[in-house]
Amino acid sequence: MSRVALVTGGGRGIGRAIALRLAADGLAVAVAARTREQVDDTARAAGPRALPLVLDVTDAVSVADAVERTARELGPIDVLVNNAGIAESAPFAKTEPELWDRHFAVNVRGPFLLTRAVLPGMLERRWGRVINVASLAGLFGAPYVSAYTASKHALVGFTRALAAEVSGKGVTVNALCPGFTATDIVWNGARNIVAKTGKSFDDAVKALAEMNPGRRLIEPDEVADAAARLVAQDTTNGETVVLDGTAPAPKGVTR
Repeated sequence: MSRVALVTGGGRGIGRAIALRLAADGLAVAVAARTREQVDDTARAAGPRALPLVLDVTDAVSVADAVERTARELGPIDVLVNNAGIAESAPFAKTEPELWDRHFAVNVRGPFLLTRAVLPGMLERRWGRVINVASLAGLFGAPYVSAYTASKHALVGFTRALAAEVSGKGVTVNALCPGFTATDIVWNGARNIVAKTGKSFDDAVKALAEMNPGRRLIEPDEVADAAARLVAQDTTNGETVVLDGTAPAPKGVTR
């Protein structure tokens, strides 16, 4: 039997790219997100062994239902990709408690709930992969995104602690840490820059790209490739895989 993966935030961007890559590698894939149309579209693109799921990662009942349905229709979950996340910017003085709490609910509580739901089965079968999509912001500081940065640091810490706990038990836990990536988060950030500074949209995107060490945007397929490598490897555990644009851009990318 082939492996089964659950990818959260799978309707677009990095999550969609990971879901399609894992499906191409022969895994059955549950594609989960809050928007029905997006998960339906990704699941169709992923093929007949893909399951679309509407999921709120912050809600324990929604998580339990998604895990149970995946197990019933595809099989026990072998690979969990915690990709669902939010990123909002604000000066610290204007960072309200509600904004702070939203980031920790989605970016930290969500991975906790999902991992807690699937990890016992992985340990029982002595094989599993937990891949947390963090960020360079989980390793370094950045202005105007204190809530996002703190939540991604927490996700990296969670990754390292759990990896130590499951070491030698057939399960690996790792984090992917991409920089600014060609997804809606960057496009929305660029629109905010346009609104506040009057720059053109292209100039705003370029400014964000140049904040990556490689001075270019990361492509979602690069993150998907890294996720696929972690699925295939048995020895990488507790690592933060940095994707900062310093590697050559994929063929055909001109950004």
